[in-house]
Amino acid sequence: MKSDLKRKIVVTGAAGFLGGRTAKFFASHFTNDQIIATSRRKVRENELNTSLCKFIAGDLCNVDFCESITQDAEIVIHCAALSAPFGYYESFYQSNFIATKNILESSIKNRVKKFVFISTPSIYFNYFDRFNVSENEPLPKRMINHYAQTKLLAEKLVLQYNNNGIETIALRPRAIIGAEDTVIFPRVLEAYYKRKLKIIGDGKNICDFTCVRNVIESIICAINAPKNAYGEAYNITDGKSYRFWDVLNYALTALGEVPPTKRVPKFIALIAAGLLEFKAKILDEKKEPLLTKYGVGILANDFTLDITKAKKILNYKPVMGTFEGINEYILWHKNQL
Repeated sequence: MKSDLKRKIVVTGAAGFLGGRTAKFFASHFTNDQIIATSRRKVRENELNTSLCKFIAGDLCNVDFCESITQDAEIVIHCAALSAPFGYYESFYQSNFIATKNILESSIKNRVKKFVFISTPSIYFNYFDRFNVSENEPLPKRMINHYAQTKLLAEKLVLQYNNNGIETIALRPRAIIGAEDTVIFPRVLEAYYKRKLKIIGDGKNICDFTCVRNVIESIICAINAPKNAYGEAYNITDGKSYRFWDVLNYALTALGEVPPTKRVPKFIALIAAGLLEFKAKILDEKKEPLLTKYGVGILANDFTLDITKAKKILNYKPVMGTFEGINEYILWHKNQL
């Protein structure tokens, strides 16, 4: 994959999982383009520079930095976010809404052509089992947590700006997995090694995953989409659903661990999570509780998405299967030990 003309493409959140993988993929596959990888954190600076990206550290809450980073850019892929089920609202508001507003308005000022926003299907979550949720279904009146609430605010802003000097689009990838994952499997493994991981409910809940390579594919599709595709949000998954605990047990077994067998009723897990969250708030603890109410929902509820819209309008086709993505993570994880 090579572009005919040199473009400047900015990827935010490059110190994170999706942002880092996206920046490196674009740098290695679109070799005629200049890939700017940016993040507040410098932890991956050498890695990204070595991968043919140009790393520039900065805070998206700083308007001057946003205007500087988008100067002469043609495309912005906005992956940066504070992604957690627990924390202070103001932190999420600044990281997810204000940062998005700044980079978006700076992109418009600097005449960036396309803005791809990584949103979240967490905005659909309501503690009930949900199957084949489409983009046009009514959203819950109240978001599940501050992360979902502020991401929805940001998504609405991004889509409202479409055709106001820029083309904007939002992608909602579900449960991103693969090498360099810092969210899903690390949290599960932490609970497992602390002997806190138990099967919640009957262990038969079905859900979707999305290999990080498929998210990158959807970003490429979004960039190449026809004009009428913009101003919309699209669900993204691997295109096939699995029992959550089958997937998790496969990963644990591949890592040489014995999958959990102890079960706990969902209502008891929710009570326990509520108490842990209450304790964390009262004691003003900085670390996220090992179990949250949102986490219980993820471990126990059926939750699948309809990706028909992305397939038809973006011409999105998954290029990697869920278990391939898990194998990719396992290989990477073992190399980190």
